[in-house]
Amino acid sequence: MAGFRSLARQVRDPRNDLALRRYSLRKCLERFAPYGHRATWDHLCSRAGFGPEDRSPDPARLVAALDELEEARAVWLAYEAQFAERRRKEKHGGLRRPGSVDDWHRLTWGGFGVAWCDDPRRHPRQSLGEVLRRLIAALEREPGEGCPVCAGDRLVWSESLAHEPSSGPVCGECGIVVPEPVLTRGALLRARRGALLVSV
Repeated sequence: MAGFRSLARQVRDPRNDLALRRYSLRKCLERFAPYGHRATWDHLCSRAGFGPEDRSPDPARLVAALDELEEARAVWLAYEAQFAERRRKEKHGGLRRPGSVDDWHRLTWGGFGVAWCDDPRRHPRQSLGEVLRRLIAALEREPGEGCPVCAGDRLVWSESLAHEPSSGPVCGECGIVVPEPVLTRGALLRARRGALLVSV
């Protein structure tokens, strides 16, 4: 099975036919898809300027989509390396029990669904790299009141997410499932209360 870098080389190789290059880009999303496979594909297509069902997109647009994906992957891999180093030091210091950020991180290891978008057509407008930088910054500071990606404050609790965790606060602006560790207890309670009011 080809790895991310091998697939990226296939996307970039002008000797490969267009179908293989497009297929290889789609396969990259099996290794790294911050919004989930379908939402990340929709995001890359819209940002690079070709349709999700376009079977013969401009090769330059495929490479532009790959560039964005690779930049985001580099951001995430750097975070994972820092995270692993921090946990190693904590364990060495006797802190064996992980915190809530660590629990969230365990579910997103490898970068799949880091900023999960349950609706594949609804995702942030910013580049993937910028979204991940904002999310990582939020994980490294005190919890806040709103979405760390778009600063939206319309958070609604969903009980039927197609991803782990299966429930959580969804941003009404950009569509990501906001990691619980980046939100204050009050923000989480308001999101849950809003879901209760909608269901009544």
